[in-house]
Amino acid sequence: MRSDELRIVAPTVADTQAFGRRLADILRPGDVVLLSGPLGAGKTALTQGIGAGLGVQGAVASPTFVIARVHPGGRIPLVHVDAYRLGSLDEVDDMDLDLDLDDSVTVIEWGAGVAEQLSEGRLEIVLDRSDESETRILQVHPVGSSWERRVARLSEELAEELAEELAEEPN
Repeated sequence: MRSDELRIVAPTVADTQAFGRRLADILRPGDVVLLSGPLGAGKTALTQGIGAGLGVQGAVASPTFVIARVHPGGRIPLVHVDAYRLGSLDEVDDMDLDLDLDDSVTVIEWGAGVAEQLSEGRLEIVLDRSDESETRILQVHPVGSSWERRVARLSEELAEELAEELAEEPN
């Protein structure tokens, strides 16, 4: 793991969603988040947490069959894209989503190799899931100095919270 990466262990789907809510705290309009990993790794669960953290309207569900969903409202609107069947993100532009991507957070499942041209700075998250349990491992990789600073700050906050939780536990 690189020094600027963050590794998260999420024992349950709820933990994956909780990390998404925390991640939403550092998101800004125009941000691009690329999610990759095998089926069932938690990409949609993470996006559900991001949506909850942003306070968007409506349930966040996998956009597999519609390719993209727009979730308005909240602090920042969310565009949730499934790039699995896309040859390029020009196809998303052709969908005329009635939303300026510069004013929203765009989360792209299966985006590696397709979506990098959207933004020089982005957050790439690789999710994996154990075959024996619900535990998910999230490798969070910032691309660009703005993301490096934000992920470093998030990492420090998570470490402080863990230290506080451990200090509160009875011996």
